[in-house]
Amino acid sequence: MIQSFARKARVAVLAGCSVVALTGGSVADTLGDALVNAYKASGLIEQNRALLRAADEDVVSAMAALGPLLRWSAQVQQTFGEAQTSGITSDLNGTDGTLALIGSLTIYDAGGGKLAVEAAKETVLATRDTLVDIEQQVLSRAVSAFMNVREGIETVALRKNNVRVIQQELRAAQDRFEVGEITRSDVAQAEARLAESRANLAVAEGNLAITRAEYVAAVGPVPSVLTPPSGLPRIPSLSEAISVAQTQSPALRSAQRQVTVAELTVARARAAMAPRVTIEGQLALNENFGNTNNSRSGSISLGASQTLYDGGALSSALRAAEAQRDAARAVLHLTSLQVAQNVRSTYAQLTAARAQIEASDRRIRAARVAFRGVREEATLGARTTLDVLNAEQTLLDAQAAAIAASADQYIAAYQVLQSMGLLTAEKLSLNVPTYDPAAYYNMVAGQGASSTQGNALDRIMRGLGGN
Repeated sequence: MIQSFARKARVAVLAGCSVVALTGGSVADTLGDALVNAYKASGLIEQNRALLRAADEDVVSAMAALGPLLRWSAQVQQTFGEAQTSGITSDLNGTDGTLALIGSLTIYDAGGGKLAVEAAKETVLATRDTLVDIEQQVLSRAVSAFMNVREGIETVALRKNNVRVIQQELRAAQDRFEVGEITRSDVAQAEARLAESRANLAVAEGNLAITRAEYVAAVGPVPSVLTPPSGLPRIPSLSEAISVAQTQSPALRSAQRQVTVAELTVARARAAMAPRVTIEGQLALNENFGNTNNSRSGSISLGASQTLYDGGALSSALRAAEAQRDAARAVLHLTSLQVAQNVRSTYAQLTAARAQIEASDRRIRAARVAFRGVREEATLGARTTLDVLNAEQTLLDAQAAAIAASADQYIAAYQVLQSMGLLTAEKLSLNVPTYDPAAYYNMVAGQGASSTQGNALDRIMRGLGGN
């Protein structure tokens, strides 16, 4: 069931947003366009892609430590002075040059090298999951920014209309006052309510400016028109959502990988206490530039070593690694609980928003009927100006609540997808360049820095913006 829903999510998620390819400098006007812009322009995603490439290189470094190390060294030495032996003085002045080629290989380290490779690989996988989590955060922020701007625009329009309605009520009150139908206090009440509505309009315009600023930061330039989404994405039942989250949540998968890394680190700390066996070979050429004396030599040696006493450093490192492992296990447990909690919380927010929309619709219908009735009764002298203003305020509050609930519903729906691990460019089928997190790893794995592949990697890094 979990896999079935994950496969359907690619199509179903986009029920709530139309995705349009962006060309040139066009500006987004749909939720799908906003998600595309946010994904393309996100510096946070680029930052974590760079961190992933750095983790890939750590695997290369760990693998290199398993192979032979070949290096060369050169030295030129100038000597001067004289020596006396049995009354005979000899000249020590001269210049010697030495050139050596040295190769070494660790043939036994209690498995420490292989453990380092495995730990680096697990770190890469954890970093990939972190990248997915960052991608979800970027897209979730874009959804919130889009819906909040739409809410702000609709709220400002509602507040402006409210000002116009109260202005009409004020004019009506003034006319009725002039003919003696109402008192001066009725006019004052209308004037006070008009001042309040203008203040509320100013607040709404300020809030809209704030949401526009957030949109610019999360997505890009704010378009003149934001097209409302055509529908909500498909959301499964709560139990199914939790089941999907337990397998798809990138935060949970990353925590699982970190536990594995910590366990491998403990094993490496134990391996560091074991003996180490290395083999080393050397070819050397020594030349005396003052005469024809020179020599050529070679050697091969097999050595073993083990630390017997280091003041407790190795034991301390093992205990620290075990403590880090215990901490990683605790983080995994907490993350598992947090993932389930996030699903339940966002699901509850979505359910509440849906209920609020239904209640607001009924409230608006009733408030509109009441407002029209009170206004008609007021023209007949059966209602006061304050009654009309209160009825109008009740209708306004219902409409404002409906606007906020609609925005909250979309935000909560996409947050449910995020909590399940499905709010990604791939699952949303966004029209963005495909990013393969394994491509760079496959390119660098096992390649030497001076190889043809290594030179190609340098060009790739420059193309990605590296130095």
